[in-house]
Amino acid sequence: MSSSVSVAAEWDLLSDRFYRRLTLYSPLPWSAPAPTSTSSSSGGAVIGRLDLSTHIVAAAPFGGPIAAVRDDSKIVQLHSEPSRRRLLLFSSSGHPIASAPWPPLLPRLHSLAFSSSLSLLALLSDGSLLRFRLPDLQPTPSSSPVPLLPPASGGVADAVFWGGGVAILTEDNRVVVATDIEAADPHPRDLADPGVGDEEHVLCMAVVEPQFVMSGSPEVLLAVGDRVIAVDEDGVQVLGEELEIGPVQKMAVSPNGKLLAAFAHDGRLLVIPTDFSRIIFEYECDSALPPEQIAWCGLDSVLLYWPEMLLMVGPNGDPVQYSYDEPIKLIPECDGVRILSNSSMEFLHRVPDCTTLIFGIGSMSPAALLYDARDHYDRQSAKAYDNYQLISSSLPEAIEACIDAAGHEFDVSRQRTLLRAATYGLAFCSRFPHERFQEMCKMLRVLNAVRDPEIGMPLTIQQYKLLTAPVLIGRLINANQHLLALRISEYLNLNPEVVIMHWACEKITASATLPDTVLLEGLLDKLRLCKGISYAAVAAHADSCGRRRLAAMLVDHESQSSKQIPLLLSIDEQDKALSKAIESGDTDLVYLVLFHIWQKLAVEKKAPLDFFGVINARSVARDLFMAYARHCKHEALKDFFLSTGRLQDVAFLLLKESRELEKNPMASKGSPLHGPQVRLIEQAHRLFAETKEHVFESKASEEHAKLLRSQHELEVSTKQAIFVGSSVSDTIKTCIVMGNERAALKVKSEFKVPEKRWYWLKTCALATVGNWDGLEKFSREKRPPGGYKPFVEACIDAGKKTEALKYIPKLTDPRERSEAYARMGMAKEAADAASQAKDSDELFGRLKITLAQNTAAASIFDTLRDRLSFQGAY
Repeated sequence: MSSSVSVAAEWDLLSDRFYRRLTLYSPLPWSAPAPTSTSSSSGGAVIGRLDLSTHIVAAAPFGGPIAAVRDDSKIVQLHSEPSRRRLLLFSSSGHPIASAPWPPLLPRLHSLAFSSSLSLLALLSDGSLLRFRLPDLQPTPSSSPVPLLPPASGGVADAVFWGGGVAILTEDNRVVVATDIEAADPHPRDLADPGVGDEEHVLCMAVVEPQFVMSGSPEVLLAVGDRVIAVDEDGVQVLGEELEIGPVQKMAVSPNGKLLAAFAHDGRLLVIPTDFSRIIFEYECDSALPPEQIAWCGLDSVLLYWPEMLLMVGPNGDPVQYSYDEPIKLIPECDGVRILSNSSMEFLHRVPDCTTLIFGIGSMSPAALLYDARDHYDRQSAKAYDNYQLISSSLPEAIEACIDAAGHEFDVSRQRTLLRAATYGLAFCSRFPHERFQEMCKMLRVLNAVRDPEIGMPLTIQQYKLLTAPVLIGRLINANQHLLALRISEYLNLNPEVVIMHWACEKITASATLPDTVLLEGLLDKLRLCKGISYAAVAAHADSCGRRRLAAMLVDHESQSSKQIPLLLSIDEQDKALSKAIESGDTDLVYLVLFHIWQKLAVEKKAPLDFFGVINARSVARDLFMAYARHCKHEALKDFFLSTGRLQDVAFLLLKESRELEKNPMASKGSPLHGPQVRLIEQAHRLFAETKEHVFESKASEEHAKLLRSQHELEVSTKQAIFVGSSVSDTIKTCIVMGNERAALKVKSEFKVPEKRWYWLKTCALATVGNWDGLEKFSREKRPPGGYKPFVEACIDAGKKTEALKYIPKLTDPRERSEAYARMGMAKEAADAASQAKDSDELFGRLKITLAQNTAAASIFDTLRDRLSFQGAY
């Protein structure tokens, strides 16, 4: 049990809980980046020992990196350091990551902080925000700061950062918050006016983060005089007036947002709920001077730092005091506090219960006995079995405690000892899940790998679980630790695609002088390790770095056409992109390429002949372009047909346009002779005339254009827009109806209308206007070439039976006479005419159907048919 005593001797008792201070890294190198660093453009000069008292320092949570820049408000003695300030980036182990000159001509730096995604943020005294990309410390998105405050605000008086935002107290006592400081436009907004008078002074401020507030927006606590004010978007509330706390010098909100640690003016440390409903406990400090820093150590204790002294206060009992002969910075974590000094990095946290059960002085818990049993077993002592007998009923709990305690240890040898104790218990306990042991071994291997000083991420197991393995891998690749990230991904059976892609992009960036072919071979060796990896993303990065040839070679290996083709277009490989799109069989991708090429021609104001040549050689692209152009781009389609010698297709398009123009209600206005409709038809006629296979179309379009001219002349002469768009027959009929027979004869002559149709048209027109005398006169001019049937039908259609009877006897065909009489309801005359026809039986049947409602007529037809049948029998 001597080893347990030595372990517990390092602990400090606070109330009824033990705390321990672990030295993570000591001494810290604090050396400058190597000259090979891409960001060390000035040669990576040695900066010597980093003094926290003369630098503005920020540290990222979850074992993240440390950033520092010399504080220009302090007088600093320069030794071997350059006079110009530099922004420095270190790992938690003090190893340099990057160094970059501080941008000149900027307002004074107020504070540094890290965002939740590990972007470095610099808040300047005028309220503008400067963001730096890790690990090369290049300003993003540009070198100009983003303003968060209006010019009239007077600048920054105080500021508090949290993971995704910042709250700023201005010199004129206004509160401005930005909840998305990583966005291109953080959208800062003013909270309610806190109402601080001109003679009042804000002593300190704290922020309750949005995730702990029901409204979802941050709540800012301001200590003003004897009161604490809560400010949010909805208003201002004075807190804790009945508690009589007095002026508060320092405040810190607990990690869960429920408690507030406040240092009062009289030296009291108060812990109260954030709603100030009561005082949970208070402690009288020896000094009334406010501490330089105040931070929560988990949820059970509060740390206060004065120069050379760190005080840890708990809810009960005496506090724990630590002495430091150098300045320190407190870095709160979810389960403790990292303590950074000029020479070391320490971690102060509460000793886990499982560790207390095993290593607590005098502990006789099952876990302690199991740990002791393993020690006896290694020394081949029979006491090992005796211990087993004592804990056999509680063996699963003892094994679980040993496994958990191993996870909370930083010392590898102690981890191994605890796990060996667990394996000793597993030999006697078949019901304990062995996967628990294997899972802990995996986590410890990952944690020990990232805790290595060369990596410098001192994660605890609780932090690792909150951070998750994918996020840890993301942090590793952002720190350019690709090999370790790849090994962890493979070890944990995670997809290594993100690691390999990031490595490939960084490799391209860092290999500016390497030939494309050599670099491609090196990239493919690694990219092939991951199936389904996006070559297009790597190729896009190569293109952004000016390696267009390399990008073209990389994109050939992309298997997904939807990713490959847009990139080929971006690197001006249109011909290859079109071929790949056609091979994919995706018409949307083909259209994407076609539209891109067409738009590029429009921007460059080039003739589309090259485009037509490209698509004409590919039937799929040609057909898709034609299908689209028929609906949207007739002019482009006509140019395409002309360039390929398809004159008849151009002519058909022109005719289609003329028909669409004819449907336009404005088409009848203006002069068709000089208007677009006639011009389109004439152009179609000329194009048809140049081909031997389209003689009919050529003649028809010529006649159509001539008809439109004639119709326009008629509309001009009659001053009535009723001719354009009608047929030749309708034009003639309209002229006769209007009494302009001369114009009708002219149209008949121009378009060579046959006499038989002329008689039909004139007869119908005269009957339409009821000019029966004119119709009779017209019938006597000469024998109609088609007979008198048009006259009969025109009269019957007009309902003029008397006029029809003038012409029915003149019908030479008995069938026509019979049918005419039947239409007029004259059954006897129809029967007599039918009897003279050769096929009288069939004709009788039709006439009977026609006069089906007339019973007398039907009997006449039956009698007459019987008589004719009887006569034919002899």
